[in-house]
Amino acid sequence: MVLRISSDNRNRLSAFPAFFQVKDAVVAIVGDGAEALAKGRLVAQTSARIRFIADSPSTELLDFIRLGGHEHVTRAFEPHDLDGARLAFVATGDPEADRAAVEAAQARGVPVNVVDRPELCDFFTPAIVNRAPVAIAIGSEGAGPVLTQILRERIEAMLSPRLGDLARLADAYRPVVERLVPRGATRRQFWRRFFSGPVASAVDNRDLAGAADCAAGLLREPHGTQGKVWLVGAGPGAEDLLTLRAHRLLMEADAIVHDALVPEAILSMGRRDAERFAVGKRKGCHSRSQEEINRLLVSLAEKGRRVVRLKSGDPLVYGRAGEEMAALRDAGIAFEIVPGITSAFAAAADMELPLTLRGVASSLVFTTGHDMQGDILPDWARLAVSGATIAVYMGRSVAASVAERLIGAGLHSDTAVAVVENASRSNRRMFHGLLKDLPALEKRDDLPGPVMVVIGDAVAGGAIDRAEPLARHKNAALAA
Repeated sequence: MVLRISSDNRNRLSAFPAFFQVKDAVVAIVGDGAEALAKGRLVAQTSARIRFIADSPSTELLDFIRLGGHEHVTRAFEPHDLDGARLAFVATGDPEADRAAVEAAQARGVPVNVVDRPELCDFFTPAIVNRAPVAIAIGSEGAGPVLTQILRERIEAMLSPRLGDLARLADAYRPVVERLVPRGATRRQFWRRFFSGPVASAVDNRDLAGAADCAAGLLREPHGTQGKVWLVGAGPGAEDLLTLRAHRLLMEADAIVHDALVPEAILSMGRRDAERFAVGKRKGCHSRSQEEINRLLVSLAEKGRRVVRLKSGDPLVYGRAGEEMAALRDAGIAFEIVPGITSAFAAAADMELPLTLRGVASSLVFTTGHDMQGDILPDWARLAVSGATIAVYMGRSVAASVAERLIGAGLHSDTAVAVVENASRSNRRMFHGLLKDLPALEKRDDLPGPVMVVIGDAVAGGAIDRAEPLARHKNAALAA
């Protein structure tokens, strides 16, 4: 049996994650057995008032109700049992009884969850990591309860048992911080240091007095915030190829200045309140000049912002990082480089082809191909003839001239070629062929994404069976 899983809207939730306010509110639980008890234990982690409707409770459930002092309706469920409830859980195990309880809840506007009946649920019960007042809720919209439990166990192991104490200490300091520490980036930086420095360490060691001393020391320090810029490689597009450092910086950034090719899935990893500036330059559509981008980076940093300049691929490979670094140096702005996976590597990984191969290709050349102009042959073209692998960025529009010049320089027309559109992404397309097939690329109007062309004898070692033949499209273009 073959299962087909649709990728449509694969990153969109059908249930909106939210926290219900249940302090002193009634939460009703309908059911007699183990599932009702499990929901009771879950709700008992809150300050809600629990009302059980159970005419024949199990011994364990009855003990739980008595020990917790919970309300107990000792008869079969009736619709008015949900009057005044904030939420309802239904765990009868009987389809007809479940449906009756759902109808009663909906008639009263009470959100309801039915055990093992996702089609009847208004909300889903998450797996909860409780560090009150901090809570982490993990849900799968009913698709994978065991998976959510596994994730909860992993997160439990990651988080300090004292995290709630740290949050309560922060809450106690919040009024004085709001009075003494300027809003915006300066205050965010203060809280970062509060939650990740000596204060947090003291709380972990159960030294609340020491934590208070450290917090007071933070308040006495100067609160001016120094702006800084990180030139970050976003990789070729797949969000799971982003580096851990890049991910962390996105979550800390006050402003994100990004290229057009950076997908929304990566941008959404940043803080929701971070300012976004789209400055992407694509062929025929430049939203900002490089000089304007340079001025924007300097201006944001001078205002004390932590700025992530997010570039597709690697910032040092055709990312014009050199010009931005020069502008930041001239303005006295601190910056760092965070490498990313460049598209040539992603394309090679997609095609499972070696970019260097012992005895075949010992060198690798990156080029855009746009320097194949005039009568002088670029040095990299001579390297290609001597056996180097050539990775051509933005190669579709210059495919014909690249092929013509390389063949004219002496590279055999039967040299292996790989072409990858949207390298690393779910919608990538891969082609294989020969150098003489390459000019057909320029006539293709069905490849709107970024195209990487890899040329050289090492390409023949790739998984060409995973790709479409270029020659087929070449013949189609000639016929047209």
